[in-house]
Amino acid sequence: MRRLAERTPAHRDRTVDLLRAIAITAVVVGHWLAVHVSYDGGLRGGSALELVPWTRPLTWLFQVMPVFFLVGGYANAASLAAHRELGGDATCWTLRRTDRLIRPTTVLLAVLAAAALLARVLGVDPGLISVGVWVAGIPLWFLVAYLAVVALTPLTHALHRRYGLAVPIALTVLVGLGDAARLALRDPALGQGNFLFAWLAVHQLGFAWQDGRLPARPRVGLPLAFSGLAALVGLTVVGPYPISMVGIAGEGIQNTSPPTLALLALAATQTGLALSVHGPAGRWLRRPRPWTAVVAVNSIVMTLFLWHMTAVVLGALALYPTGLLPAPPPGTPMWLLLRLPWLAALALILGVLVMVFGSVERRAGPRPGAGATAGVTAGVLTFLGIAGVVAGLLTLAVTGPSGHTLTGLPIVAMLVYFAGASTLRFTRWRNSRTA
Repeated sequence: MRRLAERTPAHRDRTVDLLRAIAITAVVVGHWLAVHVSYDGGLRGGSALELVPWTRPLTWLFQVMPVFFLVGGYANAASLAAHRELGGDATCWTLRRTDRLIRPTTVLLAVLAAAALLARVLGVDPGLISVGVWVAGIPLWFLVAYLAVVALTPLTHALHRRYGLAVPIALTVLVGLGDAARLALRDPALGQGNFLFAWLAVHQLGFAWQDGRLPARPRVGLPLAFSGLAALVGLTVVGPYPISMVGIAGEGIQNTSPPTLALLALAATQTGLALSVHGPAGRWLRRPRPWTAVVAVNSIVMTLFLWHMTAVVLGALALYPTGLLPAPPPGTPMWLLLRLPWLAALALILGVLVMVFGSVERRAGPRPGAGATAGVTAGVLTFLGIAGVVAGLLTLAVTGPSGHTLTGLPIVAMLVYFAGASTLRFTRWRNSRTA
């Protein structure tokens, strides 16, 4: 990693990589802290946010998915602009950009299906298998949205070049309309477009940061951060939105399913803070040690994210039925103290998973080079492949533990996903041979 860090181009904005590393670390730790496991002859799990209400404001610190979409917008804009400068087209850029997302995801799904099948052969309770696979697949929620946003980047970046910050403002209005429909009519099905509109809005802010329309300076960042925080407090403490920035069962409206104006207020706060610390963070990252650490985390960022809930499943199976870790009532002093060995054990398990599967993310598969172009056929295949992957992942994400099959996953969704992933891989290979 040291050599890779030393080869970093001078023009690279290192703060973007730092924010990505911080975001993925916060997501992993936040999910681990939120899990509550008990054992009384059988494993049971739940969310500490439901059982310990005072933990809900902490989600303002650990809900950092907006940061991930923000830096994703910055990185995607820079990558697409460089690709176009070399004469490349949108199809080849999409094939390149989705490769690192889909390869490790494919391995995760294949391993989960194989592990579930093996567990069934060994006589493990099918209900336990279904719950375990479902928990391990929780990260797929995020991936559905992010893949869709990446695939739409050539279009949304074109809109940004023409209309600038008017695009995220318009998307925010759409989110508000979706919220209003849900709040007024009490129908949870309304506002489902916010799953796309909200994350696109944050992604567009990354475009604006990358081209300077949203300058990375305290005089811009601090007012944005304070305004976002004021809106967040007003919308949640005073207004109709819940405090928690993570979904809690039984709430009439949730801030993530689908995203709300309250979540966008949090995104504005985080964006303002990111712009404010840009200068000092960039200077600090000129030091070899912190920058090498950031490079190391970014080299396995998808592996960390995809496998961190698998670590929860393995940790629960290893620690609670064996009695290695007691399960006191949530919220008690002993429960809080035992969060530390719980985190340490999961970090160790995730470290082993990263050692086994991290190379999948780092190893580049066949894909067209920078500046490559593709024909109409490749464009159609890319569209069909992305559609299959997103549709398959969406079905996997929304299907609960009940109804899972012999492999622990819905068969049709798996077939659709692997058909899409195979189509994209074939198209990448085909274009890499002709580029």
